Amino acid sequence: MANDRGRSVEQPPLACGRGPSLRWTVSPHMSLRPTLLALQLVLAGGLAGCRDKAEVATLGGSSVETGFVPAVRAEMSPGLAPEGMAWVPGGRFWMGCDGCNLPDAVPVHPVDVNGFWIDRTPVTNQEFERFIAATGYVTVAERRLDPKEFPDLPKERLEPGSIVFSPPKRDLPYLRSLDWWRWVPGANWRQPEGPGSDLRGRANHPVVHVTYEDADAYARWAGKRVPTEAEFEWAARGGLDRKRYAWGNDLKPGGRYVANIFEGRFPTHNTAEDGYVGTSPVTAFPPNGFGLYDMGGNVWEWTSDWYRADWYARLAAAGVARNPTGPPTSLDPSHPDSPTRVIRGGSYLCSDQFCTRYLVGSRGRGEVSTGSSNLGFRLVRSGPDSIGRSQGTQ
Repeated sequence: MANDRGRSVEQPPLACGRGPSLRWTVSPHMSLRPTLLALQLVLAGGLAGCRDKAEVATLGGSSVETGFVPAVRAEMSPGLAPEGMAWVPGGRFWMGCDGCNLPDAVPVHPVDVNGFWIDRTPVTNQEFERFIAATGYVTVAERRLDPKEFPDLPKERLEPGSIVFSPPKRDLPYLRSLDWWRWVPGANWRQPEGPGSDLRGRANHPVVHVTYEDADAYARWAGKRVPTEAEFEWAARGGLDRKRYAWGNDLKPGGRYVANIFEGRFPTHNTAEDGYVGTSPVTAFPPNGFGLYDMGGNVWEWTSDWYRADWYARLAAAGVARNPTGPPTSLDPSHPDSPTRVIRGGSYLCSDQFCTRYLVGSRGRGEVSTGSSNLGFRLVRSGPDSIGRSQGTQ
């Protein structure tokens, strides 16, 4: 199948609970350049850092350290909170999503993390605008494609752009990602829906159309870093042990939605029972137990871990993973040529009919050079116990 930029697309098999994923095939001499290729919001896993060679025992099909007890450590904040950040104390937890029908989120395995600072909310349009004004940075979605890399493309197809959710006008007999994702020339963080759209009324909404390169550039400017997958899940759980969501086990506690997700018939009709059809202000819903907002729903968020679908199985056999930082490279069998990192949290497009990735232990994956209209980020700073850990990216 050909898309509107002259590339062929291959529709991958649809997995239960899996986010939209497009495979864009380019000629062998072309590189996977930022902005061109497809959105791959798929799901993924992190790697372990150092682990003790503790005694392990098999429990429920996975290997765990004997006597492992999940807990939040009783430790004080190491100082005044940096602006917009909250201290997350270290602790031990079961990582993953058992019983969620998500193959890359099992087996659940024990993890121990040090404390760290984390942004209370995803980075907003207002905050990202300050970064752009201070640095002159040009995001990947705003860059024109290099004709030397794509000599066969006509000039009009070298224009910058990004991936935008475009719901079909009528119900579909089946769910196929290509029916609601569209490449839109001119779409970027300033124009989320493409030319003619803007950020009026959305200053405190999460910035979108951000690639991993963009998030990392912002992090370096801010003196922070992109969180690991384990840090994100630990923070998202807010001190709760083995719950389905960042707020507990009920999707609608008290009969009300507490996160921005998709209600109605996906993808054609969002009833907006939660109050929003697209992105929402980053503090529109209650915070979790650590005082963090939007740890489930609203927008997907980048982590620094490379994606491997089999990584949890490897971790489960090795005892307690301590401050895991992800595998050395990505390996996604369905997209072997695309470098992918783990994304977390789900988005306003996640629905129980198609994508349930607002589940706190679930995972997604994103092709590093691709942004979309439901992908953003937040950042962390290491605590004093983690000074020896790398602040860079893998």
